[in-house]
Amino acid sequence: MTTETMQVDGEQSAVPPTASAARWKWRSSEGGVLNAFSHVFLLVWALMVGVPLLWALWSSFKTSGDILTHPWSLPTEFHFDNWSRAWSKANIGQYFLNTAFVVGLSTFGTMLLGSMAAYVLARFEFPGNRFIYFLFVGGMAFPVVMVLVPLFFVSKNLGILNTLPGLVLIYIAYSLPFTVFFMTAFFRTLPTTVAEAALIDGASHTRTFFQIMLPMAKPGIISIGIFNVLGQWNQYLLPLVLNQGDTNHWVLTQGLADLAVQQGYQGDWGALFAGLSIAMLPVLAVYIVFQKQVQAGLTAGALK
Repeated sequence: MTTETMQVDGEQSAVPPTASAARWKWRSSEGGVLNAFSHVFLLVWALMVGVPLLWALWSSFKTSGDILTHPWSLPTEFHFDNWSRAWSKANIGQYFLNTAFVVGLSTFGTMLLGSMAAYVLARFEFPGNRFIYFLFVGGMAFPVVMVLVPLFFVSKNLGILNTLPGLVLIYIAYSLPFTVFFMTAFFRTLPTTVAEAALIDGASHTRTFFQIMLPMAKPGIISIGIFNVLGQWNQYLLPLVLNQGDTNHWVLTQGLADLAVQQGYQGDWGALFAGLSIAMLPVLAVYIVFQKQVQAGLTAGALK
């Protein structure tokens, strides 16, 4: 019978094969239990997230009577008129376009300004570098509720209260701290040799950033861009306080909340669920399309 050896206090001692097999079996069983537990947890989590989304989606094709009497049944007939009523009569179409305008411009502005600031903070040493960085980091510590009153009066004094461009500027300011924090850490993981070679060849810092470093940071930009789109698309408190004017300037969250309040007990529930589906499907589509880039961006720092 053969034996294995193991190191104990600088000396080798014989270990029977049965002990080695028992140890391997114990580790294998422990890994199997953890693997099974993680799969069960992920399954439960997927059901908690997916079932409400699917329920809202199939309810958007049912009549209000079917939703109230048989809420969990699948639609026996697809009523696409719910979507047309939500888009036109409930003004969800206008709210959707307003939201797309605000989120599109604010995400572009956030990513442009945030990546430029993060690149400078990550690549250049100058007096006040760490102070400015920690100012951005400190901006994440303040909940939005604390700044609503100052934002209201600042927006009013600047003449941008109850306007979509004003909402764009506020969204950019609200999203910049986390964007700078994330992109600073990402730019620090990128190699410096390519940028140094470009500078030696005569490229300016601006050209180096836009033509070399920014394309290299594409995974991180897409990742944080998705988070910004999700956060700004679902933002409710900021537009509720700072965009109280003409209803034609409302965003989706305001319109859906107003539509839900108007439903009562005999409202058009099919149109309400159709409006919810209109609001959530674009975000899901964006994430599904860019999910690989999001995962690559989130793990890039850990792999380097």
